[in-house]
Amino acid sequence: MTLADQAPTIRPARPEDVPAVVAMVHELADYERAPEQCHLTGEQLAAALFPAAPSGRGPALFGHVAVDATDQPVAFALWFLNFSTWEGVHGIYLEDLYVRPAARGTGVGRRLLATLAAICVERGYRRLEWWMLNWNPAARFYAAIGATPMDEWVPYRLTGTALHELAGKATAVTYPDA
Repeated sequence: MTLADQAPTIRPARPEDVPAVVAMVHELADYERAPEQCHLTGEQLAAALFPAAPSGRGPALFGHVAVDATDQPVAFALWFLNFSTWEGVHGIYLEDLYVRPAARGTGVGRRLLATLAAICVERGYRRLEWWMLNWNPAARFYAAIGATPMDEWVPYRLTGTALHELAGKATAVTYPDA
């Protein structure tokens, strides 16, 4: 039986999925031509998805996996909540979606996105958003499911030295645990 013979099952990520998801994140970084920029470890992902109970915090990151008939992950979606001040409600920001080559063409990417869309609808969220590299052939797939590029919004990012320099200019403020 091949992967195409039996559609993968979509379910929330479990602690035992962490090594496979980390491996796929590194595969994604390689696909996106930036393997040297990917530093994710299993410990980091496990701490983000499954924080220790005494912390009193829920997870800040959520994940779903598509698993084959042997319960091995073949695709994943990692996401977190964002908030629209204009809409007054949360939305889902899809950080990464990746389907291993053997599972491509089985509809698993569409089913992962449909799962996130269903979470949005169920919880009253009004947005499911993500970024994509401009050369990624998935643009045709995203257009086919009704997604539209947000080309009037320009993403900005602070990292490294610039992030630290700006942080050094902050006044002493106490922030609630995030």
